[in-house]
Amino acid sequence: MKIFHALVWLRHAERAVRRGASRAPLAVMALALAASALTAPAAVGAVFIVRHAEKQSEANEKGVPLSPAGHARAARLAAMLRDARIVAIYSTDTVRTLSTAEPLATRAKLTPQIYDAEGVGAPEKLAARISNEHPTENVLVVGHSNTVGPLVMALGCAEEVAVGRQEYDGLWIIVPASTSAGGSLPLPSTGKAAAADASLASAASPRNSPTLLRLRL
Repeated sequence: MKIFHALVWLRHAERAVRRGASRAPLAVMALALAASALTAPAAVGAVFIVRHAEKQSEANEKGVPLSPAGHARAARLAAMLRDARIVAIYSTDTVRTLSTAEPLATRAKLTPQIYDAEGVGAPEKLAARISNEHPTENVLVVGHSNTVGPLVMALGCAEEVAVGRQEYDGLWIIVPASTSAGGSLPLPSTGKAAAADASLASAASPRNSPTLLRLRL
């Protein structure tokens, strides 16, 4: 049940951030509680995955920067994850991915670690790297439309994830099955609102399989 409650709190955080700065305290509280569930003793860390935010042009060159909308989305990502206890950020070596990571990296005083998303076995290599370097901690991975799905599968999820060409608002969270053991978080007494949020949490994954949740930035 702990993982279920953590995902519900993440849903609260998502909605609070999207409603604007006036709801920021709710987002902070929600993510702090969710992070406490995902980083409990003996837990396996969660992996947060995003595609880079909107870019200025359709070109795929390394130096293409983010558009104003992209910078705004990167700021929302930092706000949503400010208390998610992210200890490492992995990014490809492009301006658009590094710029997407920058607001959170600056706030958390982290230097993004570069990974190679190309080549045979690239997703599996990154998954192994995350497992070896941060086996019990939460990390963020910033990638591209064609790298999110393969990484999700490399991290053990059976669900197929396809990112559309103009899809920039996805935040995928992978929580290994071992995190589901233990106690649960208390939920706020918000009546129908809490029930509605709970119904949006991802369905339970098969035993020993990671849980995958998609939120919107």
